[in-house]
Amino acid sequence: MKPILPSLREKNRYIVYALKTSKKLKFNEIKMAIENAHLKFLGELGSASAGIRVLDHFSQNKGILKVNSRYVDKSRVALMLMDTIKGREVEVKTVGVSGTLKKAKTKFLNQGGVL
Repeated sequence: MKPILPSLREKNRYIVYALKTSKKLKFNEIKMAIENAHLKFLGELGSASAGIRVLDHFSQNKGILKVNSRYVDKSRVALMLMDTIKGREVEVKTVGVSGTLKKAKTKFLNQGGVL
């Protein structure tokens, strides 16, 4: 079977988000909360179509979320609607959106390059 041409593949975007909270949270708690927020807002079919992946690049209360390009706006809304994680109040803000992981890291997380 032939591979799919790059022009026909689904495009991905990388959303960089920032958490504002009074207490430190574990990455697994944050990951589960983000996935549950998307399930609650988009439903099972929408979450599956969006192809949401919470990437392990989490430091200084900032992280990266991989999403299908058609669902970027809906994913940002789902992040904004999050208000608690494990009973602790949090505020989630979108720092930026990028088309490549490398650009998301260098531009929004200030890692791996001179700006």
